[in-house]
Amino acid sequence: MTNSTLSSNRTGWYALGCLLLVGSLLALSLAVAKLADDAGAPRLGFLMLAVTGAGVLLLALAAVQRQPMKLDRRIIEYALVSGALFALPNALGFLAVRHVGAGFVSLSFAFPILVTWVLALGLGMERMNLLRLSGVLLGLSGGVLLAWAKAGGMSGAQGWVMLVLAIPLIIALGNIYRTLRWPGEAGPVYLAALMLLGGALALAPFVLAFEARQFAQLLGSADVLRLLFAEVAVFTVLYVFYFVLQKIAGPVYLSQIGMVAALVGTLIAVLLLGESVPPFLGLAGVLVALGAALFHRGASHHTSPPTLAVAKP
Repeated sequence: MTNSTLSSNRTGWYALGCLLLVGSLLALSLAVAKLADDAGAPRLGFLMLAVTGAGVLLLALAAVQRQPMKLDRRIIEYALVSGALFALPNALGFLAVRHVGAGFVSLSFAFPILVTWVLALGLGMERMNLLRLSGVLLGLSGGVLLAWAKAGGMSGAQGWVMLVLAIPLIIALGNIYRTLRWPGEAGPVYLAALMLLGGALALAPFVLAFEARQFAQLLGSADVLRLLFAEVAVFTVLYVFYFVLQKIAGPVYLSQIGMVAALVGTLIAVLLLGESVPPFLGLAGVLVALGAALFHRGASHHTSPPTLAVAKP
């Protein structure tokens, strides 16, 4: 076995470890959001403070690691756009969790891999592969079945179900954007910090417009403060490894975190938060699993893996 093969194997195992960790933490962040909502915390304000705290911690970590911390027009654009594409699906998840449950929101994260692949295909970052296409169609059919069953069982929450179904598309757009516009001269922890701070900036107008009078509730409850510190810790670790994973494996591989988040999130919601098992969960899970298996089977026939495309300023 050559040194390059050993190095490739180590990178593959490291990417898999990052994938499992990031997907699990993503599900955990939604569970913490549900607990904070139950404790009376304003949802967008809670999210904004959590990502701000995590962003500041990551900025300090980047400084300690002496990562390149250049700030120019290109990197400001990256921070604002990636921040907005990060904040929007998280805000939708935080707002919808009261109406559809943490389990259903977590399940929506199973599908960005499918949408990301389709977008990457259209942009020439991936080649057409019939096995992968079959996987996309099977996985999406599972998602549609689950969403239809869930919407039918929730009186008055159908609008929230439709909003949750927009989450995979926004996440996929963020995955593609961060890859195409990755500033080559900046470190991943620094970029993660900028994305979180950009996301907090994108959330600020909505917090001021809709939750200004509730903001004091974030600091007036010991339970909410404990959950806020927990969410900051989860986001800090999550987005360190999120950006490392994107850098070493690319947007399509990164999108697999949703599969992990969907499984872990559903288990947390049912076993720890007391949510009911979603209708048709078994059949939808089989369709998603078959879709994922075909998708990854197609990867073995993919002779030219996508590279990290870095746009020039």
